[in-house]
Amino acid sequence: MFSPDTYIARRQYLKQHISNGLILLLGNVDVPMNYADNTYYFRQDSSFLYFFGLDFQRLAGVIDTETDEEIIFGDNVSIEDIIWMGPQIPLAEKALAAGISQTQPYNNLYTILGKAIQTGRKIHFLPPYRAENKLLLGDLMGISPSKLKAYSSLELIKAVVALRSVKEAQEIAEIKKACAVGYQMHVTAMKMAKAGVLEQTIAGTIEGIANAGGGMVSFPVILSQNGETLHNHDHSKILQNGKLLLVDAGAEIGSHYASDFTRTMPVSGKFTPKQREIYEIVLAANNRGRELTKPGSTYLSVHLAVAEVIASGLKDLGLMKGDVKEAVRNGAHALFMPHGLGHMMGLDVHDMEDLGQIYVGYDDETRPVDQFGTAYLRMGRKLQPGFVITNEPGIYFIPALIEKWKAEKINNDFINFDKLSDYLDFGGIRLEDDILVTETGSEILGDRIPITPDEIEAMMS
Repeated sequence: MFSPDTYIARRQYLKQHISNGLILLLGNVDVPMNYADNTYYFRQDSSFLYFFGLDFQRLAGVIDTETDEEIIFGDNVSIEDIIWMGPQIPLAEKALAAGISQTQPYNNLYTILGKAIQTGRKIHFLPPYRAENKLLLGDLMGISPSKLKAYSSLELIKAVVALRSVKEAQEIAEIKKACAVGYQMHVTAMKMAKAGVLEQTIAGTIEGIANAGGGMVSFPVILSQNGETLHNHDHSKILQNGKLLLVDAGAEIGSHYASDFTRTMPVSGKFTPKQREIYEIVLAANNRGRELTKPGSTYLSVHLAVAEVIASGLKDLGLMKGDVKEAVRNGAHALFMPHGLGHMMGLDVHDMEDLGQIYVGYDDETRPVDQFGTAYLRMGRKLQPGFVITNEPGIYFIPALIEKWKAEKINNDFINFDKLSDYLDFGGIRLEDDILVTETGSEILGDRIPITPDEIEAMMS
């Protein structure tokens, strides 16, 4: 946890930006894996963590915007709990660490919220994403779980997004710690990647590094020689010379701040000329993306500029043709990069995505683009100092997508489909760094994982 003053100041911001009523923030509970007493690893709700800092099960916080009253609802453990879990800190003492002096039993939530509903007071809550909290919130509010999202508070969503988007110095320090663990995960993968090794062996090893770092992976590891599948969680293949191994993985440390990196490496330890040509284009796109990332620019404009780098490089290889800017305007580049350049990152690896991507990644000036590829851009809004975002361009050769576009003559004026037949078994390349927007530009967080072809080959040797 940070200091009590941190959480007090964050809650004060909410009280100043929510016009009236009660703010309800639910923590998470244990979720059974296959029977009630065998639970998944507990993960606290990120917004609850942000405003209360308490990393324990079955807690809720209520903030009264009119009386300034703040209450933590929860229960002290019983002797049976102590037998299994050991001595526990009393709830009142835990709450003081978050700057809160008032606690009440968990079931008193029903009484407090019931009175507020009876008197017509507004209750602000965020859209729930877990089934357990949907059922609880539906019960507390008298709203069908299927309708909770419609009743969630847009006023609260916008206030939380505005505050959590700009990272405090202490948050950036935590993200750098997560980046350091992520660095070790990726260089280990590079050293292990050799013909004959099972993908799962590498995936399991780097997941262990994340666990040893005090937390866990920030998302299920993506590691595959079939890198053209964007989120490939199948690790069943044996590494073969001539293939590229794409590794997209990050760490979540004990404070729950995350990292997220991607590197692509040749299983043989040396890039073929063909692989290096494509790799150099993706690397140039990654570097250009970082150069253009600065306050006042929109990340949508950075995405489109990176798309031009990719289209230009592929044109030089004869895989694309025509005017580069026109090709990007028509979305022709999306055959090779059918995703966005990046996303927000912080307490969540896709920060605050549970609140609605339209509010996290866009603003009143910058709206999503309804075009294949760019439509998947999670982060398009104007950049501010303190934003932490990912920069992850890629080039992929997806046989089914190539065949579809060729058959339907989609962007036929910009793509040399005949030459693409030589790349149907290529796979994919993605290169991802974590970027902090500074007052004057941007910087890569933590030590940069080896990224040039020479650096990767040296690490693999």
